[in-house]
Amino acid sequence: MHYTKKWLTLVGVLTVLAFVLAACPAQPAAAPQTIEVTREVEKIVEKEVPVEVQVEVPVEVEKVVEVTAEDYTTPHPILSDIVVRQAIAQCVNRDELIASVYPYVADDVKPTLRMDTFLPKSHWAYSGGYTDYAYDPAAASAALEAAGWVDADGDGVREKDGNRLSLKFTTTTAQFRQTWAAVAEQNLLGCGIEIIRLHTPASWWFGDSTGLQRRDFELGAYAWVGQTNPSGRTLYACNQIPLPSNNWEGQNYMGWCNEEASQAIVAGNNTLVQAERVAAYDTVQKHFADDMISLPLFQRAEAEAWGINLLNFRPDATEYSSANSWEWELADGGDTMVVAFSQEPSSMFSLIVSAAVQRQVAQMGVGNIWTQYSYDYQPLTQTPLASLENGLATNEMVEVTAGDMVYNVDGEPEELAAGTKIVVDGETVEYDGSSTVSLPQLVVNYKYAEFTWSDGTPASAGDVELAHQIECDKDSGAVSFIVCDAMQSAEFGPGVEATVTYLPGYQNPTYFLSPWGELYPSHQVLSDGRMLKDVPAAEWATLPEIAEKRLSYGPYVIADWVKGERIELEANPYYEPAPKVQKIIVVIVADTNQAVAQLLAGDVDYLERATLGGGAEVQTVIDAAAEGKVNVEIIPSPTWEHIDMNLYTK
Repeated sequence: MHYTKKWLTLVGVLTVLAFVLAACPAQPAAAPQTIEVTREVEKIVEKEVPVEVQVEVPVEVEKVVEVTAEDYTTPHPILSDIVVRQAIAQCVNRDELIASVYPYVADDVKPTLRMDTFLPKSHWAYSGGYTDYAYDPAAASAALEAAGWVDADGDGVREKDGNRLSLKFTTTTAQFRQTWAAVAEQNLLGCGIEIIRLHTPASWWFGDSTGLQRRDFELGAYAWVGQTNPSGRTLYACNQIPLPSNNWEGQNYMGWCNEEASQAIVAGNNTLVQAERVAAYDTVQKHFADDMISLPLFQRAEAEAWGINLLNFRPDATEYSSANSWEWELADGGDTMVVAFSQEPSSMFSLIVSAAVQRQVAQMGVGNIWTQYSYDYQPLTQTPLASLENGLATNEMVEVTAGDMVYNVDGEPEELAAGTKIVVDGETVEYDGSSTVSLPQLVVNYKYAEFTWSDGTPASAGDVELAHQIECDKDSGAVSFIVCDAMQSAEFGPGVEATVTYLPGYQNPTYFLSPWGELYPSHQVLSDGRMLKDVPAAEWATLPEIAEKRLSYGPYVIADWVKGERIELEANPYYEPAPKVQKIIVVIVADTNQAVAQLLAGDVDYLERATLGGGAEVQTVIDAAAEGKVNVEIIPSPTWEHIDMNLYTK
């Protein structure tokens, strides 16, 4: 028995999203009301998104503050001073913040959770050597004194030019943030910096017309969900600053415009060469750290635990442990194992459901196209991954002129016309309306394994075509069609494959990954007699053959689903290599303490990270692991907490 401490480091979307994965002025005259919440959930929208909290919001909280087109252009009287921003970074003891919410984290491990830029140290795009703002209140105080920020009246808070060094600090009402924010408040006061904490409803903080999106804060805390592909253009480019004049588009809430960093983040998202991407992200991270417009705090800690009888278990920061379920093995030779989930999937139609529990069941009982261990991608059903190097992709220059459809610098398809912004030779240019210009055009051949469906039917090109048909249909329920809209054409066959020609100018760095998240059995006949391929996309979410018991190309098949109780999966007889465990039972155990008790009693073999989480129950498991009863792994989550600094005010 052993207690593992593999600490990987990670960044942030991603995205969820975040996402969903995923800052500037002063607070409004009437501060949002604070209300209590009971739990947090992640909502991932496209690339990078904040971590949200579900709450009931009083009507008055949703009031939109009226602004004019001239607002948010005045430098903030305090935060526009880089000395203050850097002092804030040096005065926050991130180790104390970590200890306040994760008391079980050992002192020698805390540094692995700390971040000095928006990418974790183990990420492929992290080069290192960035300005590190170690906890040093003495140095910060000296710098503030030298810059004229002094405590003249002896009340413990500094002043300069009539401005009291006092800032409003906005975040959610989640107890997790209330805990670490209280520690940060005391840290900063020790340097003569006062913060006034405003714990607001998440629906106001993350609202479409309030809070972050309207840059209605001074200091603001939330989380981004990191990604294997770091993206980041909407977060850090100059043209992504939400303003009244652009209808509040973008996620650059700090109002940060560093031209060199902005050009680099655009370049990093418009090249297929990873070495060029690394160089571009290195430039952005250097400026991000030097300018100190957002203080990365720490990656959230998550835990997974499994019984000593379970072998070949592979926990990872950026991939679900279910991704290698066919390799799981029971040391005692048993053929059935039990997994506990705190939540139940709402559907097996992955196109419209992004919950972690759904994805894990789907990896086992539906299929998986590729994996993403350790911030990298690996082939699985799609094999090999397409690339320019292996000849499955080409990126030739083509000539385009006015009227042609191209992909613009903002990542959208657009008819080329005067004023269209495109990337030419790595530079953003504005089309003159008449010239012929050369843009790169990606053509990619996506190949999939010659697998057999769980009903014994071999895979076909029609299965790939059906994936394209459904996932690119605007009636399917999908929330994003970015890749589909970038396709100029798609051809299918002769094998289980497709060749996609993208619009000129489309340079997605993850071009090598299958553009479709799943494959679907085009041969399947439904219980009502229709062929699956003939059913309109709008009906798919309600089909039992899609939402519940799917034909599988994964290692297992969903054999039974008792809602609210359990999901039973049996080994897919056609999967290669054959799974070592013949049956997996997913039990729904909403209470974490109960789930831990069942693990310690041997009734459960594995607690996935969303079930065990990062709360006090982890200590119980750690204690049991120290006695050799179970295994536990603490994982630095892709989700990371940070404080944005608002550079401008109304």
